[in-house]
Amino acid sequence: MQLTPFSNITAALAVATVPLVQAGGDVAGLEPEWNIDAAFLYYSEGDNRVDAYEGVLKATRSNADDQILGVTGTLDVLTGASPNGAVPQNQLQTFTRPSGKGEYQIQPGVLPLDDSFKDTRAQLNLQWTSPLNRAMGYTSGLHISKEYDYLSLGLNGGLSRDFNQKNTTLALSGAIFFDTIEPEGGTPVGLSTMAIRDDFPSEEAFQQAFNATRSGSDDTKTTWDLRLGVTQVLTRRWIMQTNISYARVDGYQNDFLKLLSVVDATGTAVQYRYEQRPDSRNKMAFFWQSKYHFGPIADISYRYMSDDWEIDSHTLDGRLRFEFGRHSLEPHLRYYTQSAAEFYQPFLITGTALPHYASADYRIGELDTYTVGIKYDYRLNDNQRMAVRLSWYHQAPVDDDAPKPGQLQQQELYPTLDTLMLQTSYHF
Repeated sequence: MQLTPFSNITAALAVATVPLVQAGGDVAGLEPEWNIDAAFLYYSEGDNRVDAYEGVLKATRSNADDQILGVTGTLDVLTGASPNGAVPQNQLQTFTRPSGKGEYQIQPGVLPLDDSFKDTRAQLNLQWTSPLNRAMGYTSGLHISKEYDYLSLGLNGGLSRDFNQKNTTLALSGAIFFDTIEPEGGTPVGLSTMAIRDDFPSEEAFQQAFNATRSGSDDTKTTWDLRLGVTQVLTRRWIMQTNISYARVDGYQNDFLKLLSVVDATGTAVQYRYEQRPDSRNKMAFFWQSKYHFGPIADISYRYMSDDWEIDSHTLDGRLRFEFGRHSLEPHLRYYTQSAAEFYQPFLITGTALPHYASADYRIGELDTYTVGIKYDYRLNDNQRMAVRLSWYHQAPVDDDAPKPGQLQQQELYPTLDTLMLQTSYHF
């Protein structure tokens, strides 16, 4: 399964749009050296949902010509259960596993969670940054990420140009990714009805019905992104950055683990259908960031995103870094809100026309999230430092106030979720 949609693009462009190191620095005669960053993240969702463990090792080598090579390896392990999109019911519910091998049951009044959410991802990123002359530089990179059922290959690159005695930097960057999705059991046909073993007289009849809901063993997706950014040094204590970006995604964009309940007038689920999303998506985003040193260091940013799925989102992020000799503390606050995709609906109703697209995935519904965290950093010496960050994340889906038939009026269709994140890092 894909762990985090769009995360590969974001990570690649975060590197590609950083103001590039330019020639002309007084580094002649310095020997090439390696800097190492190691980090570990523990991520734990409440209500017995997903636990994730991530280790990252980054090695950076610079030389006297201001050229920088970065090599980053990442390993993720995920276990636990994730909402499958169906609604809670007053009666026991039975679901076929995505592979078609076996089934799982959900007790009355409980949010349906698919406990087959287990995966391991290995990822490697290479990034090369170099000056072209005293005012211009470029960066280029390669990306590969492999999960049990997902492969992602990517390229990124960028150019930067300094102006105004290097107080102004203009950067243009882009990335493209080619993804292959290979679900165990095949890719579901969008809006086809889930086959459940007890509804068939034999295993052979069930397998025939299950195979009819599959379109093939794999599918593909292409994502490309362009970004234009300006970084401006305003004073010795104040720097500001603005980016605009455009992204397009073509190909398979369904989450093959997600379902929709089809309910009757009493709110009782009579069948389940696999979700269906459009096979193209266009996104526009604006990002602004300001850092100001007035004793503490204030870091404030805002991001607006809009796409043709009718999702509009706003992100406000604030950090304040206090330094005490070798020690520092950095409180962190983040607020995110988004509108729902035009095809989002928590359930389907029998007797109504089947839509072209539909998804009950709360991640594309109306949603508010809040993050509160704090980071402690300790500098051992000029070349070594360590840090610990603790964050609490609260996710609150918003009820769309649509009419709820029968028993659904008593069910919790929009549960909140709390997540704990602990990160440690070491630089040497």
